[in-house]
Amino acid sequence: MPPVKRVTITDIARLAGVSPGAVSFALNGRPGVSEQTRQRILAIAEEHDWLPSSTARALTGARAGVIGFAVNRPARTLGAEAFFTDLIAGIQSALAAQRIALQTVLVSSVDDEVATYRRWRSAHQVDGVIVIDPRDDDPRLPTLRELGLPAVVIGSIASRASDPATLWIDDRQVARTVFGHLAALGHRSIAYVAGPEEFQHTRLRAEELAALADRGVAGEVIPTDSSPSAASAVLRRLLDASKPPTAVVFDNDVMAIAGLRTAQERGVPVPQDLSLASFDDSVVAALVHPSITCATRDTFGLGADAAAFLLAQIESPEVLPDRAAAVPQITVRDSTAAPPPR
Repeated sequence: MPPVKRVTITDIARLAGVSPGAVSFALNGRPGVSEQTRQRILAIAEEHDWLPSSTARALTGARAGVIGFAVNRPARTLGAEAFFTDLIAGIQSALAAQRIALQTVLVSSVDDEVATYRRWRSAHQVDGVIVIDPRDDDPRLPTLRELGLPAVVIGSIASRASDPATLWIDDRQVARTVFGHLAALGHRSIAYVAGPEEFQHTRLRAEELAALADRGVAGEVIPTDSSPSAASAVLRRLLDASKPPTAVVFDNDVMAIAGLRTAQERGVPVPQDLSLASFDDSVVAALVHPSITCATRDTFGLGADAAAFLLAQIESPEVLPDRAAAVPQITVRDSTAAPPPR
C-alpha cells in the first residue's frame, strides 16, 4: 500500500483558490487575508489533517506540539509492567487536554537515549522530554542542558543547580516503610531483588536496607534487568542457599508475581515460610493468591503531574524549582507475615 501523501501549503492553496502566501498568512495568524478567507483556509487545513513540517517549525521557531519520552527498557519488560502503562496513560491524559502529542520510543542504552535527544532537537521534533530512572553522574542531564531541550526528571533525588527540574519521589521513605514493615514482623534476613544497580532508586533502597543492620537485619541486594525471568532465577538461587532469607522484596510487581510463582512451584508456602513484597503495585498484585504486599502509588497521577510540570517548564525561560510527588504508601496484603521460628 503506497504511503499517504502529506498535504502541503500548496495543496491547501489550490483547494482554497488562493496563493500559497495567503495560506501561510492564515495558518500563522498573520495579517494579509480577510477573515472569511482565513476561516476557509483553516477549515480546509483541518479537514485534510495538515501539520507543519519539522523544518518549517524550526525556521519559524514554532512549537512542535509533541513531548518526547525515551524509555530504556526491553520491549517485553515494558509491556509487562503496569507502572509504565499507567505512567504513559497519565502523561497522555494531561497532554491531550492541550492537544499535544506524546512520542514514545524504546532505546537500548543510555548512549542511544542521548542520541535520540540530539536527533529530536536537531529535527525540532519535540518541545521537551520526560526523563526517568536517573543515575548518579547521569550523562543525559548535561546533554539536555547543552541542547537547551526543556526536560523534567522523575527521580529520587533533588536536582543540582545545573540540572533539569525534578519531580521528586522520596524513595528513601518508601524503602524505609517497606523494609521496616518486614523488620517489625520479625524478619532478620531480607533480600532485595532490585533493578539495574546504576539507578538512583536502586542505590537509595539498598542503603535503607543496609541501615537496618542496627536492628539486627542482614540484607542482601541482587541487581537484575527487572524482568520476571531474572526474578525467578534469583529466587531459586536464594531458596537453594543453606540459610535462605525469610523475606524478599522485588523492585516491581511483575517480578514479585514471578517470585510468588517460583516459591509455589518449589512448595514454599507464602507467607508461612517466606514473605514477599514489591515496590510497585498493580491490580494483578492484589488478585493473585496470596495477594502481594506493595508500595502503592498513583502512577497515573504521577504521569499527569510530570506532563503538567514539563508544559510549565517549556513556557519558562528559567529552570523551574523541583516539585514533590506524592509518597507511595504501603498496602499490606496476604504475602507478608511473621517469619517461621528457627
